[in-house]
Amino acid sequence: MRKFKIRWLLFIVLFFLVYLVAGAVGPFVHYKKVSEETKKNFSVSECYRDRTGVDRAMLLETNKSAWDERIRLFHQAKERIVLSTFDMRDGKSTRDLLAVLYHRAEEGIRIQILVDGVSGTIRLEGNELFYVLSSHPNVEIKIYNKLNLAMPWKTQGRMHDKYVIVDEMAYILGGRNTFDYFIGDYPNKNMSYDREVLIYNTNPKQRGEDESSLYQVEAYFSRMWDKKECRLFHDQENLREDHKVKSMIDMLTKRYEKLKKENPDLFRDCDYGEMTCETNKVTLLSNPTGIYGKKPVLFYELSELMKQAKERVIIHTPYVVLNGYMKRELTEIAGQVPDSRMVINSVENGDNFMASSDYLYRKNEVFNTGVQILEYDGGVSYHGKSVVIDEDMSIIGSYNMDLRSTYVDTELMLAVQSRELTEELTGYMEEMEKDCRTVTGPDTYEVPEHIQVEEIPFWKKAAMRVVGLIMQPFRSMV
Repeated sequence: MRKFKIRWLLFIVLFFLVYLVAGAVGPFVHYKKVSEETKKNFSVSECYRDRTGVDRAMLLETNKSAWDERIRLFHQAKERIVLSTFDMRDGKSTRDLLAVLYHRAEEGIRIQILVDGVSGTIRLEGNELFYVLSSHPNVEIKIYNKLNLAMPWKTQGRMHDKYVIVDEMAYILGGRNTFDYFIGDYPNKNMSYDREVLIYNTNPKQRGEDESSLYQVEAYFSRMWDKKECRLFHDQENLREDHKVKSMIDMLTKRYEKLKKENPDLFRDCDYGEMTCETNKVTLLSNPTGIYGKKPVLFYELSELMKQAKERVIIHTPYVVLNGYMKRELTEIAGQVPDSRMVINSVENGDNFMASSDYLYRKNEVFNTGVQILEYDGGVSYHGKSVVIDEDMSIIGSYNMDLRSTYVDTELMLAVQSRELTEELTGYMEEMEKDCRTVTGPDTYEVPEHIQVEEIPFWKKAAMRVVGLIMQPFRSMV
């Protein structure tokens, strides 16, 4: 009888695991194709203009600069602050930002926060720090596609967007999540390098053809915010009476006063006109926003832009996971652009076990696209997602060169036509590339003398090769 019960228990557990895996992967097994409508509606020429526009831009290359400019923008808000993020976690930098947001809410500023469903369920739920904001009458927090294991076919619909909007004045968009790995300079062994761009709108009254790209981002946010998959998170004012929430309110209030005292420059109005550079055109590129399998709209748009390059295409992405369509497009780009190269984390340097496993398994296919592959070995995982095209186009955002970003997640990239910004971005990219090995074959490299490649245990590399094989039916999730 006991053996019979154990067998039934094992059967139930196995059935549940199969149900979860099959349900989660099922909607994404088939790779959709780009529609003729997308091809018809997208024109590379619409991302370019031969005169100066109303937007000015600056790169946020360090985690400290990301922290600084968020606080500076929050302080200058007159009416509204929007924060959309893939992952928000409790931590020192997060508490700093929430302290400023809470203070601004107390002053009457409307605040909207949108968080991905997995992060919102795992990181926010049960933490009184986030109830401080959600229970405030001037703050709304929504969760995109809240995690529900009873419906596994919905679990992989993730919102990977990361941006901040303040009034009609400015916005920040890029690849940074909202916690200590990516924002601020508090000591952290898991720090990750990333990149964002801040866009300043010099003429909020301008509408029509010459209006700021800020309104494209604002319209995208409104579409996301109003989706039926986005649900309010603990929007209950009576939570403010809970003693733990009261304690958090007191903590954030004191933290704000300390921040203001220690960083006076961030709490006064600044001239972003002097801090930024000119742009000709800024264009928002995006994936579809549903929770199921997507047509590769963003990859198609990026590919079309890269195909127009006359001299160079430089791609920086944390990792690379390709299917046949993506390989064909990159091969075409490499065949017609003299300088086409891609920087990824080396297996030793990266922090994504699954992506590294797939790369090891299919490295030869990536190499055979003809795009020069450089593996970053700088000691800190590189999370930046950027593309440089010739001398005047910089593209920055949340999109990784992998199947998940192409077919599964919501993603945003900002195409910024600006010679000055592109020159600056290229300089940062070239600094990163100094700490890279150049891939010369499936198992060979050209290694700069100063690079000391970190050794990883034999068992880990062996495990990656095994996982790389096993995961092939499920690689659309990577």
